Amino acid sequence: MSDIVIGIADLRVSKNVNDALVTYALGSCVGVAVYDPVVKVGGLLHYMLPESAIDRNKAQGNPEMFADTAVPLLFTSCYALGAQKRRMVVKVAGGANLIDDVHCFRIGQKNLTALRRIFWRNRVMIDAADTGRSCNRTMRLNLDTGAVFVRIAGGTMEELK
Repeated sequence: MSDIVIGIADLRVSKNVNDALVTYALGSCVGVAVYDPVVKVGGLLHYMLPESAIDRNKAQGNPEMFADTAVPLLFTSCYALGAQKRRMVVKVAGGANLIDDVHCFRIGQKNLTALRRIFWRNRVMIDAADTGRSCNRTMRLNLDTGAVFVRIAGGTMEELK
């Protein structure tokens, strides 16, 4: 299996069953894994901020940075490879409160709220999640099975069910 690394403010999709999509350092950022088990198409997104309105220029140059521009891009990129919304399995990790101990900015919480709002508007259900708390995570999507694994800093990789 070949690992495809997704950086911060990045996304990748694939239909190659020999690929695994992996992202590291999910702190207040959020990782979204989507998978269509019929056509074995999957995608992984690592976004940083909830709303593109805070910097339209950055959003144009890097739509993967913001939930409201990245999530639609993730889904449409999977559709282009044959995935269908009604079959998509959705798993989420991250949204921790790491940088902001006094909860002044609550970026992790705002990132998760933005994601839930987008999903609610588009009738998308989250099948499993490992979010919040105050820890970094690694997230991995295996395209042969659609299994998603999460490792909390210092821990072992465990399947997200």
